[in-house]
Amino acid sequence: MSVPVPPLARSALDRDAESRTAPDLFDRLDAADDVRVLPIWRGRALMAERVDGSAPELALLPPGEVPASGIRIYLGRTVSADGGPSLRIVARVLDDDDAHGLEPEEARWAGLRTVVTGLADRDAGLFTEAVALANWHESHRHCPACGAPSTPEQGGWVRRCTVEDRQIFPRTDPAVIVLVTDDRGRVLLGSNAMWEQHRFSVLAGFVEPGESLEAAVVREIEEEAGLAVSDVRYLGSQPWPFPASLMVGFAASVEDPDAVRPDGEEIVELRWYTREALADAAGEIALPGASSIARWMLEQWYGGDIDGHA
Repeated sequence: MSVPVPPLARSALDRDAESRTAPDLFDRLDAADDVRVLPIWRGRALMAERVDGSAPELALLPPGEVPASGIRIYLGRTVSADGGPSLRIVARVLDDDDAHGLEPEEARWAGLRTVVTGLADRDAGLFTEAVALANWHESHRHCPACGAPSTPEQGGWVRRCTVEDRQIFPRTDPAVIVLVTDDRGRVLLGSNAMWEQHRFSVLAGFVEPGESLEAAVVREIEEEAGLAVSDVRYLGSQPWPFPASLMVGFAASVEDPDAVRPDGEEIVELRWYTREALADAAGEIALPGASSIARWMLEQWYGGDIDGHA
């Protein structure tokens, strides 16, 4: 079912940033009754079956049930719409031995893209935040300036160089993703050279240094499709922590759709689809996955679920 916000943009969490610098933060959290731990292993979270048999939810465990080794990240405090009790959540990034010791059945460890559309807002936000920060820690074990080891601090939201005492903060790489339409009600879809045959999506690209989001939209569509766009409009955004992107969605219009041409390097094929033609193409082309903002944008344009497309 089409949802009002992109799947990974959902959250029900107060990140409680002011608590990150508290002395002995994790010692205090480990001793508190309102704290639960989200185990993360290789980008996957431990899942728990629901009593009613519906889609699984995140397994949030008491601190004493999860191995204490590995990086710890204070994710924040859950927020309840009905004013119910909140929980403070810590992610623990486990190695293979600790993960298998906690839960040896790999089927209970699920990837974000696999399960996020079935998660409630709270769990979707927690999982996305945990994966984003776990990926950052994995890629920043050393100072990017001098190469010395770095160590986590401030609740897992900062790393510090052990030689030059430099603070290292998590980074996010912005990318624009664009729903291009023409005056005949058609949407432009492209196939990337790195994808399997018959996979199509809306066009996207990273924002370059010194460039606005709107300028990136114009440049990317001209580079990849040879089209001049206008009426650039913001649609929404969502994090894409694979490893560290923020996907910023826009719509744009073209006056001369017949000028379309793939760049031949990154984009190898471009097609215009009406809503009816896209529905008819089920089984012939593959569309972006349900967890992506690309799929969300397409379904907002389409007016609902695009039946028959995985």
